[in-house]
Amino acid sequence: MKKLLILLTVLAFASCKKANKEKTTTTNNVQTTKMKKEDIYQFKMKDLYGKDFDFASLKGKKVMVVNTASKCGFTPQYKDLEKLYETYKDKGFVIVGFPANNFGQQEPGTDGEIAEFCKQNYGVSFPMMTKTSVKGADMNPVYKFLTQKSKNGFEDSDVAWNFQKYLLDENGHVVKMYRSKVLPTDKAIVSWIETK
Repeated sequence: MKKLLILLTVLAFASCKKANKEKTTTTNNVQTTKMKKEDIYQFKMKDLYGKDFDFASLKGKKVMVVNTASKCGFTPQYKDLEKLYETYKDKGFVIVGFPANNFGQQEPGTDGEIAEFCKQNYGVSFPMMTKTSVKGADMNPVYKFLTQKSKNGFEDSDVAWNFQKYLLDENGHVVKMYRSKVLPTDKAIVSWIETK
């Protein structure tokens, strides 16, 4: 009887140890799966002029992705965005704009109207994508990537307003997000661009 009790204890202990090991393995597999970072290079879409834009063309560059609007209190940030782009475009940095009408209907225009507004008022020369949605059920796939930790491996976020900025490293991974009030020329952003 004593031997049977010892045998049952050993078996129970071995079973618990195996279960814990399997749980740990499963947990590690889940973490590995969850933490697998996607990159922005998987996406292709149309720009404001109806031309194909392949995000793979950005490989090796630091990228700022920003949602824009023509009739917003933050619209003058176009000037700073263009200045930043002109300063650093030949040093491995690019800005990609996403016009969106998600906030207060502040981007009501067509792609053509938006392109004309940006060119005439701010001389925008950085890539601008076709008008899209940056939140809600019809959210653009690029923004699903930017805002979901399960895809970007960085953090979950929501797009709170126009001119929110996402910074991506030379490998296409999200590394920082700045809300609308932070200017494109903020010292922290400039320092990040300049850091090798």
